Amino acid sequence: MYIIIVGAGDIGTPLIGIATGAGYEVVVIESDPEKADQIASEYDCMVLNADATVKETLVDAGSDRADAIITTTDQDATNVMVSLLAQELGIPDVVSVVHSPEHMNLFRQIGVNTMQNPQRLIAESLFRSVDRPSIVDYMRVGDVAEVFEITVAEEAPIAGKTLVEADEEGLVGDETLIVAIEREDADAPITPRGQTRIETGDLLTVYSGTGATPDVTDIFGHYEDQENGSNGVSL
Repeated sequence: MYIIIVGAGDIGTPLIGIATGAGYEVVVIESDPEKADQIASEYDCMVLNADATVKETLVDAGSDRADAIITTTDQDATNVMVSLLAQELGIPDVVSVVHSPEHMNLFRQIGVNTMQNPQRLIAESLFRSVDRPSIVDYMRVGDVAEVFEITVAEEAPIAGKTLVEADEEGLVGDETLIVAIEREDADAPITPRGQTRIETGDLLTVYSGTGATPDVTDIFGHYEDQENGSNGVSL
């Protein structure tokens, strides 16, 4: 795969390392000469010390053979401009970091695959680990829904019940779906069925259309989230 990476800052540099380490053919465009020299000396890739918002720069970077371009600069305006030029040049996959949430729709409207500012994602994850300690890992889906991992605690209302029983007792709402179970004595993750019984200590992967709210996590026995999440904090 041939990838153009724009920017060699805090986001771009580790990305360059991952892409080159995976054996991809990488071209880096960096406007800062010192950063460009550093990347050229550390990684097995071609580096252009140039302005990526100039079409000729993308052409020089091999836009005609690129499979993807990822723009990682710290300026959304620059990332938009590069993305538009990349589309004009016919690069198949255009991906960009978006720093301001207010600009997310703009990138989506022009058909660019986006990733929210990683620093903000890290901050949100750290906050979640304190505010909602029962959530092992989570991923936002759309504006509200979330997929998260949670361990079934002792005395959890769902512990010892099959999924059918949990549904009949109203423990699992229409917007909640248990999609996988990791169990200590199981060789592989369990795909839940109606008669699958939930056990204390199970690590569940859960989809919730309403998010990982305290009302949802209660059924897994994590009542401390009612206190930590009582203000309705939404990440």
